[in-house]
Amino acid sequence: MNKQTTRLASPHDHVFLGDNHVRNERRTWLVIAITATMMVVEIIAGTIYGSMALVADGWHMSTHAAAMLIAALAYLYARRNARNPRFTFGTGKIGELAAFASAVILALIALLIGWESLMRLYSPVAIDFSQAIVVAVVGLAVNLLCAWLLRGDHPHHAHGHHHHDHHGHHHDHHDHHGHSHGAHGHAGDNNLRAAYLHVLADALTSVLAIVALILGSLYGWNWMDPAMGIVGALVISRWSWSLVRDAGGVLLDYVPGDEGLPREIRQAIEGEGDRITDLHVWQLGPGHHGAILAIRSASPLEPSNYKEKLSHIHELSHVTIEIEKAA
Repeated sequence: MNKQTTRLASPHDHVFLGDNHVRNERRTWLVIAITATMMVVEIIAGTIYGSMALVADGWHMSTHAAAMLIAALAYLYARRNARNPRFTFGTGKIGELAAFASAVILALIALLIGWESLMRLYSPVAIDFSQAIVVAVVGLAVNLLCAWLLRGDHPHHAHGHHHHDHHGHHHDHHDHHGHSHGAHGHAGDNNLRAAYLHVLADALTSVLAIVALILGSLYGWNWMDPAMGIVGALVISRWSWSLVRDAGGVLLDYVPGDEGLPREIRQAIEGEGDRITDLHVWQLGPGHHGAILAIRSASPLEPSNYKEKLSHIHELSHVTIEIEKAA
């Protein structure tokens, strides 16, 4: 008996990666290299010179390097599988999954910092202020460099394929290569944001440590060091929750409270006897959104007419329209 395998081919690709995907991937790997190098130098130097402050800071940096590795591998996997047909709507959301995982790690780091700070308040330890300040300053310099490399995707552009697929009484397919201006702010790259927050968390702990150590060395306030640690843990926890909320929302196809994009779609389509009876909008990747519209009309137009009405909404990269004639 002959076996025949049928493969369902798509008439277009579903590449919904962010505009700066390759750049962000390259910079994330560079930051990992810088962080890992600094980590090794601190651990080796601390071991040779007997400095527990150096050794501790080195291992602390290793946690952030590991978290940023998640972001870099997500970029790599998403890029290599961008045209894999097994991913129905592309690999644009892999970055959100990595961001969610990084947010959980960030929360654990905050928890560990907070716990260690409480233990030091309860049982103070001797501090070598001069050496600790040098370590904190060097760590801050490295983190500021890394933060600069991972600075945000401010333009929110998406140069991509805008596929408007219309299914219903009329079937038509359009491939539109456009320039997206990303008017809606929730289309950022949360994977890059996760890596940036890990660097920022490290920089924050360095700044707080420097302030606490200077005050401790001048006035003998040793309690300032663990107190600043608790403050840092609370701030990092807030960042972690914000990232969990935003990345998790994208993963669950959650529409932000302002409903800006759905409202803009309705304003573009409804009127002159046309009414949207069902609308689904979700993020496909940084700067890319998908939408499914069911339109009821007394005088249905051609799919191309509805496409033209939506053409100014550049965030829409994949649209499916179902047209129903009103009774």
